[in-house]
Amino acid sequence: MINVQFAALPARWDTYREPLKRAFAEAGLTVDMRQDHPADQVGYVVYAPNSDLQDFTPYTRCKAVLNLWAGVEKIVGNQTLTMPLCRMVDPGLTAGMVEWVSGHVLRYHLDIDRSIAMQDRWEPVVPPLAFERPVTVLGLGALGSACAQSLARIGFPVTGWSRPAKEIERINCLHGDQRLKQALSEAEIVILLLPDTPATNNILNADTLAMLPK
Repeated sequence: MINVQFAALPARWDTYREPLKRAFAEAGLTVDMRQDHPADQVGYVVYAPNSDLQDFTPYTRCKAVLNLWAGVEKIVGNQTLTMPLCRMVDPGLTAGMVEWVSGHVLRYHLDIDRSIAMQDRWEPVVPPLAFERPVTVLGLGALGSACAQSLARIGFPVTGWSRPAKEIERINCLHGDQRLKQALSEAEIVILLLPDTPATNNILNADTLAMLPK
């Protein structure tokens, strides 16, 4: 028997309880999943960062904490988290973000809002082609990398910026604080896909926005 603590707000329990139980059964696992296991009897924690559980010290037998979503920025700095942390990886999350980002880049690139507002009259405007519109993606994790590659396939010249060095096909990859200005200096569209941590908070501010083209 595997004891799993579900650490999330009550509404999440109603949403996830039956799907998770079915998934455990289909995987051939015998699991007792509750919200009230004694901490020292828990083998795994299914976790949402906005739950009441913030101190992992009593979970002495816990083998891993399984985050309910891809974003783990609100838990990675928790000093009591000494067991492995697993974040959700789902193709649907990536596909949805790629569609959202690509749609809004094209919205501004083609000035679609203007076209919608002028449906009762015709004033032809010729926008630049994609290869004439530089785009910068801040954050080259799983989502940022996928979005950058999608925009590059459409034809945009894409620069990607991250703190550690990255190599991504068709993307001009820059890294480190010293290259942030370069990443922004030619960008006509900027996509921000950095995690929300103390290191990235307010990374777009008066100084960095001033680095963009006029």
